[in-house]
Amino acid sequence: MNSAPDAPKRAMVLAAGLGTRMHPLTDRMPKPLVAVAGKPLIDHVLDRLAEAGVERAVINVHHFAEQIEKHLASRTKPKIVISDERGFLLGTGGGVVKALSHLGDAPFFHINSDTIWIDSVKPNLARLAAAFDAVTMDALLLLAPSTGSIGYAGRGDYAMAADGRLRRRAEREVAPFVFAGAAILSPALFVGAPTGEFRLTQLFDRAAAAGRLHGLRLEGLWMHVGTLEAITEAEQAIVRASTA
Repeated sequence: MNSAPDAPKRAMVLAAGLGTRMHPLTDRMPKPLVAVAGKPLIDHVLDRLAEAGVERAVINVHHFAEQIEKHLASRTKPKIVISDERGFLLGTGGGVVKALSHLGDAPFFHINSDTIWIDSVKPNLARLAAAFDAVTMDALLLLAPSTGSIGYAGRGDYAMAADGRLRRRAEREVAPFVFAGAAILSPALFVGAPTGEFRLTQLFDRAAAAGRLHGLRLEGLWMHVGTLEAITEAEQAIVRASTA
């Protein structure tokens, strides 16, 4: 196990999305159950969380929710808690707000179910845990380079100052880093949060304005598996890493 004594013991996993860019696969299954290198995406995520010492993972569900529940029914590490969004999809922000009562009063891991990576020497979740400082941060985001990452062809999300503070990319700007879909979030981030459906980036922007949004550069290779093409690219990268 790679966890530090004060590493988060709880995590939020976002698994409620529709996966529209993965049609036709997601016409019959939820995106988190799409297999990459012989393992469903959500198991890649949960296995990493278990290795990091996480004891409870709260997973929100909506699209083909019953398939995810059935798949996870026998998992014990981490213990699974389902946050049901069948009735109304709450977005990346509202989904976490709904689940806060299960996440406790301490900072927690937050991770997208479609993000996987190949670690370098030290696991990136352990690096996040070691770098997080609740005194100065409301959120610490794992960041990947906006060029050279698998499955990503955008203009980036953030610029990072020398002290790790983040600034969101301006509309016409190209930023060096993209949010890699994993973070440690403090419950303080959600004080005064909107109700209902909203994007988590609203709270990131508020934290950035207060100087409390920080980043940590991922060590290794990030893979955003958001399309059918990205599955093949990710599997090839995993094979190369396993034979290196």
